[in-house]
Amino acid sequence: MNRIALSTQLHRVQTFLAVVELGSFTKAADYLSISKAMASLHVKALEEVLAVTLLLRSTRSIALTEAGQDFYDAFKELVGQLENKFDRAMQGRKRIAGTLRLSTTGEYGERFILPLVAKFAQRYPALSIRYDTNSSLSDLIAEKLDLVVRLGSLADSDFKSRKLDDYDIVLVASPALLKKHPVRQPADLAQLPWIANSNLQSPTHWTLRGPQNRTSEVKGSAAHQANTSAAIRLMALSSMGVAVLPAWLIEQDLHSGALQQLLPGYSLPRQSISVVFPNSSHLPPKTRAFIDFLSKHLGQRRTG
Repeated sequence: MNRIALSTQLHRVQTFLAVVELGSFTKAADYLSISKAMASLHVKALEEVLAVTLLLRSTRSIALTEAGQDFYDAFKELVGQLENKFDRAMQGRKRIAGTLRLSTTGEYGERFILPLVAKFAQRYPALSIRYDTNSSLSDLIAEKLDLVVRLGSLADSDFKSRKLDDYDIVLVASPALLKKHPVRQPADLAQLPWIANSNLQSPTHWTLRGPQNRTSEVKGSAAHQANTSAAIRLMALSSMGVAVLPAWLIEQDLHSGALQQLLPGYSLPRQSISVVFPNSSHLPPKTRAFIDFLSKHLGQRRTG
């Protein structure tokens, strides 16, 4: 029996069961959203296929024949099992389980994401975590990642994204470098060596916002390059140049004086923290749950 024929027979069985349980063709038809005539045709066709009479009909009532009772008992149990399996399948689709594959930048992930990953894993013990660092957006497909946390502006892509938070970036240098090359105004920055973040398209080109909300364009010269904030920080501590770094990464350096903020009356644009995930109409429950979890807890950190 092919699938279409099987589907037709299941509809007929469903109608027969409804007629027996509700006691009339009219009530069964209303329950199944079909006409009374169609309900009658379903049962009649079922009787023809089985070559037995299942129901005895009268103007006031219906009654099961012996064959009808046997058929009802057998298929009521079968349909009940199918309904239970369907319910379990639906619950399984909503269950937070399997493997959650994610990637972040190393520094931000270690400080903010991994502690939340641990809490999330405790909440959902059936979930396994695979954590990578510094994966590109193309790895979402190639490496079958569920999501990637990205800092800064996002290029247009075929993926979906959700903003999680913002953070400040700071222009800094070591005291030793600033002693040789004092910085009193934005124009002075052009004369200093810069440590460029090679992940950015214009790592030494920035817009500073200063007093009275005035802006100043700054274009430096990249003397050195690195592709992680941790490496850029160490190079700045070694007096190799001016650097733009996340404020959360250099809090202790600023507090101790190992690094100094340049032009404290000026600010750089705040940067976004976003989660990027495949553009799918059916996002897995594990992915959706973790995105909501990140949004909630990072939001608490921002406002707390």
